[in-house]
Amino acid sequence: MIILPSSYLPSVEWFSHLKKGDAVIDLGEHFIKRSERNRARILSPNGVMDLTAQVVRANRPRTPMRDMRLDYSKRWQHQHWGALVASYKGSPYFDYYADLIEPFYRREWKFLVDYNMELSEVLCRMAGLEMPRVSETYLTASDADIDLRPKQKKGSAFVAEPYIQVFSDRMPFAENLSFADLLFAEGPESIARL
Repeated sequence: MIILPSSYLPSVEWFSHLKKGDAVIDLGEHFIKRSERNRARILSPNGVMDLTAQVVRANRPRTPMRDMRLDYSKRWQHQHWGALVASYKGSPYFDYYADLIEPFYRREWKFLVDYNMELSEVLCRMAGLEMPRVSETYLTASDADIDLRPKQKKGSAFVAEPYIQVFSDRMPFAENLSFADLLFAEGPESIARL
C-alpha cells in the first residue's frame, strides 16, 4: 500500500506513486507545518518558488488534518493564481487547463482537506488517473508500505525524468515540483513521464 498525505498542488513524486496503484490518502494524520499538506513548489521566472496555503492556527501541535481551516485574511489565493499565471502562461498547456484550476483561486473553502481533495481530484481527472481511496482514520504503515507522510522527509530516493520546463532556456531542470508544472509542460503526455 502507498500512503499519501493530503497535499496542496501535489508533487510529481506524489502522482508517480499514485499512478502505481494501491494508494490511499490519509486524512487521519496530524497537520505538519512547512509540509506539502499546505505548500507547493512551482518554477517561477526567478527560480523555484513555494506557494503556501494559509491556515488558521498552524502553530497548534497535533491538530488533525480534518480540523485545519483555511485563512483568507492574507489573500493567498490571489497571490498564488498570479504566480501560476506569471510562471506558466507561456507553457504549452496552460491555456488548456487554466479554466479548470482557476476556480480554486476564486472560491473559498472552509477546510484545507476539502480544498486539497477537490483540487487533487481535478488534477487526477486532467491526468487521466483515478482518485485514490481515502482513510478518515490514521493509517499505521507496515514495513512493506510506502509512506510519504513522515514528519521529516530525509532526502527522497525519487528521481524525476527531466522534461522541458517553461524556463529551461535559462534555468537548470528543477526536480519534483508540483504536478501542475509537468501538466502545463507536457499536457496529456504528463502521465507517461511518471
